[in-house]
Amino acid sequence: MAALDLPLIWAGIIGFAIFAYVVMDGFDLGIGILFHTLPPGKERDHAMNSIAPVWDGNETWLVLGGGGLLAAFPLAYAIILPATYPLIIAMLLGLVFRGVAFEFRWRDPAHQPMWDKAFTAGSLIAALSQGIILGAVLQGIHVENDAYAGGWLDWLSPFSLLTGAALVCAYALLGSTWLVWKTEGAGQDRARRNAILLGVLTLAGMGAVSLATPFLSIDYWYRWFEMPGLILTAPVPLLVAACALVLFTSLKNGSERLPFLMALALFVLCFAGLGISIYPNIVPPNITIWQAAAPDSSLAFMLVGAVVIVPLILAYSAWAYWVFRGKVGAHGYH
Repeated sequence: MAALDLPLIWAGIIGFAIFAYVVMDGFDLGIGILFHTLPPGKERDHAMNSIAPVWDGNETWLVLGGGGLLAAFPLAYAIILPATYPLIIAMLLGLVFRGVAFEFRWRDPAHQPMWDKAFTAGSLIAALSQGIILGAVLQGIHVENDAYAGGWLDWLSPFSLLTGAALVCAYALLGSTWLVWKTEGAGQDRARRNAILLGVLTLAGMGAVSLATPFLSIDYWYRWFEMPGLILTAPVPLLVAACALVLFTSLKNGSERLPFLMALALFVLCFAGLGISIYPNIVPPNITIWQAAAPDSSLAFMLVGAVVIVPLILAYSAWAYWVFRGKVGAHGYH
């Protein structure tokens, strides 16, 4: 283990867990965001049934990412959480409301409209909070003596609100393309129309965030526009344009799976851009992966468990998605 760069390995594991959460829980948060735009009855039931087998398992990655950050990078955890406490609390409350509403809308039909509103509100709050957290971290956190030294509302800025709105649109795009894949008839047609509009909004949000980010810090500017970083960054906007073209073409041509895959590809490219912007920091602008890491002995001990746990989570997640790979109807998958 001594020859391995354990902090970098753990940064990769946690980054993968966060990305897995974003894309897997993203589409069911997106369905929640869109839920109140669907007519009550069959379309809402189909949308809910499409995520019923997987939505709670998707949140495993959030636990792994948050717990892994605490264990592997305690300094980063101790700085980021105090800097974003109101957002973390709002996100968790949103997830709780969403989970309760998901279960109770079936068990309490008399109050189903109320639970539908709670499902939408919880999903929207959770998604918006996650986007603002991303913006708060990207814009930099005030640190003194290895502790958060900023104010209660330092996270609130035009840039963080922009990232919040962009992530809400991106999650809704994932949700709509998921419904294009998993539903039929009028519900699928509505999802396809929504996906075209949300694709435009998502790309606009990505463009606005991408244009604003280099002006947050001179380091971001150098990483994006100076050599040798330019070699890595130049293909990103070209790939985004290619994915966007395929996304809209597939939606127009009646494809079912390809729009969802292209929406996922946009998330991959956004995540790559985020990595390019902040590496080697874990808490911008000054705390690096290695400065924030736990001792190598702790990282090595945890890595043994991660080598077992991560493939296990991937295996049962893949199995669940394979079993429920078909279209959804009023009474579940068929």
